[in-house]
Amino acid sequence: MYQFLDLFFITFHSLLILFNLFGWIWEKTRKWNLLTLSATAFSWIILGIWYGFGYCPCTHWHWLVRRELGYYDMPNSYIKFLVDLLTGWDVNAVLVDWATGILFGAAFIISIYTNFKSWKK
Repeated sequence: MYQFLDLFFITFHSLLILFNLFGWIWEKTRKWNLLTLSATAFSWIILGIWYGFGYCPCTHWHWLVRRELGYYDMPNSYIKFLVDLLTGWDVNAVLVDWATGILFGAAFIISIYTNFKSWKK
């Protein structure tokens, strides 16, 4: 069961990240994109007050699953985990955090802009 959950979280979380980055492109998904970006920002910032800046429940639950599978040395960043997993490299965590923040910020700004344009129509 834990192996299934591990694959589920890798797939679901990766698709959510891709949707956060690119969901603003299609007019039909713009509202949902802004919603998921807002939920992500809420989690990182507001929940981060109690759990640490950048907190993500998906990452938390996935790390619990991976712990049951015997993985104890997980990075703080899910993006770093994905980059390391996909490339086989040990990418600098600070670089990954900066890139994540910049890309997230850009996607959020673009989503707000494209949603505003759609609502104006």
